[in-house]
Amino acid sequence: MLDPHKTNTITIKRILLCLSSLILANGFAYIPSAQAEATENHSADNDNDLALKLQNPVANLISVPIQNNWDFGAGSTNAMRYTVNVQPVIPFSINDDWNLITRTIMPISHFEPSVAGGNDVNGLGDITQSFFLSPKAPVGGWIMGAGPAFLYPSASDNALGSQKWGAGPTAVLLKQEDGWTYGALANHIWSFAGSTSRTDVSSTFLQPFVAYTTKMHTTLGLNTESTYNWESNQWNVPLNLQLSQVLKLGSQPVQFTLGGRYYADKPAGGADWGLRFVVTLIFPK
Repeated sequence: MLDPHKTNTITIKRILLCLSSLILANGFAYIPSAQAEATENHSADNDNDLALKLQNPVANLISVPIQNNWDFGAGSTNAMRYTVNVQPVIPFSINDDWNLITRTIMPISHFEPSVAGGNDVNGLGDITQSFFLSPKAPVGGWIMGAGPAFLYPSASDNALGSQKWGAGPTAVLLKQEDGWTYGALANHIWSFAGSTSRTDVSSTFLQPFVAYTTKMHTTLGLNTESTYNWESNQWNVPLNLQLSQVLKLGSQPVQFTLGGRYYADKPAGGADWGLRFVVTLIFPK
């Protein structure tokens, strides 16, 4: 018989290899054009511009955040949960006035036994993908975008996903001035198909945020990534404080982020606190 742990390990390695290949392919596809544009116009996308754009969820900027999350204190044995969210953001120009921005979240997780209900679980979770139609120019000083969000039942293990297809609206509204970025992103997803033996999905996500970016390309940010489950009438409210820095590794701009979070509210068995480390690959257009 196959060893479940070996099978999970092989699955994780295959997933990571595929994702790494996609990320590298995107990177090599865009780096040459970014270098050429930088040579022609050095001020088009300097480091401070990039630092500010990364605070804007609908910026006209290709980026691939690789977000590592460690959550502690879950379950009855204070177990740990580790999740890597690979989150490519890709804008498309529709015409002179509008962009379409795709934001995808692909979670890859490891749950210790008490988190997963008795066994270690590793694998890919459900993918969430959002599409924002956004004006290229701010409206009254405000940057905005709206469109649909989709939930795909892509989880490799039942403990990592809902086994449901879902969809709903999403929107973002923010303002950037004098180094400050403040606003909010929200969505709501309802399930419309999938396993009839699993609980329906009706979930609201709210992310108010505020950040300040210095002239040294350093950003201090505070946000919540709150979720309300309408099926269980339960909030999950992590408060995140994080520090980010844009650097260049050779000619490749990269942002590093380090942060911590405290769960102000959580479902039964949820984590108490967590840490976050993010590496964001940036591909200026």
